[in-house]
Order: sequence, then structure tokens, then C-alpha cells
Amino acid sequence: MKYRLAGSPDSIALKHVAIISYGQYKAVIEERYWEEMDSNHSDQNTYDGLLEIAKGFVCEIDREIVGMTFLVPSGNPTSIFQADWAYIRLLGVLPEFENRGIGRELMRLCIDKARASGETTLALHTSEIQNAARHLYESMGFVRHKDIDLIYGKKYFLYLLQPIG
Repeated sequence: MKYRLAGSPDSIALKHVAIISYGQYKAVIEERYWEEMDSNHSDQNTYDGLLEIAKGFVCEIDREIVGMTFLVPSGNPTSIFQADWAYIRLLGVLPEFENRGIGRELMRLCIDKARASGETTLALHTSEIQNAARHLYESMGFVRHKDIDLIYGKKYFLYLLQPIG
């Protein structure tokens, strides 16, 4: 396994990882919401845009990207994330490579980079159907801060890590 920073040449592979890794939720999301989620994950602009503002981290096995995530620095607020927070987006691991610690290591890389960059709060959001992800985040010190509006018809939660590290 090799971990490294993602670059713009990785953009199509990042989209592939997201489509496949988040595709496991198709069976538990209403069709109308699934179509929206799939459309969002299939939009190449999502990955190109993230690569412009964020640090992308990937895991490769035999030169294939099998896991990814993005660390967005503070100063990039959304309706969910405050301007003074760094946040993690789109942690995904191809299903055949799950349970090998890849997600944990990608999260650790984000936490280490946020700490080294002087960030004080690291945030992420996840849903009621992402049980393994919630367990991972909580085991790494993230605390459920509040419930947020439904996304794709599912309950979502905002998690914070304060202080980072």
C-alpha cells in the first residue's frame, strides 16, 4: 500500500472510487435521492473543484487508487461548515479493500496535515446509514456536535475534532 497526495491527473480515478464506494448505499436510499447522490458523485467538477482548494490523499495498491479523502482548509465555509473550520470530505474505499485500515490511515493523514497547518477545528459530516464511518470517526476522537438537515432523505450528523490531534 502506498499513500500519497492526489493531483489533478488523479481526478477521474477519484470519481471512480467515490461512485463505487458510495454505491453500496443505493439499496438503502430512496430512488429519487439515489439519483441525486449518484449524479453528484458522477460530476467531474466535484473532484476538480476539491483538488483546487483541498489536499487530496489517496491509497494505491498496485498503482490503482483504492481509497481517497480530501482535507479542505479553513476559509472555505459551506452551509454546514463554518469559515474557521477545516473539514474532511468524501472518504471512500473500494469495497474489496475495506477492513484493511485504509480509511483510518487516510483520516490520520488529514488530521496530521490539519494539525501541521495550524487548524484548530476539524469537522466532517456523515449519515445514519454510514455506521462503519461513524464508528471510525468516533474511535479517532471526533465527537457528534449536532444533527443537521436531511441529505438524500437521511439523517446527517456534524462531527468535530477539537483540539486536533
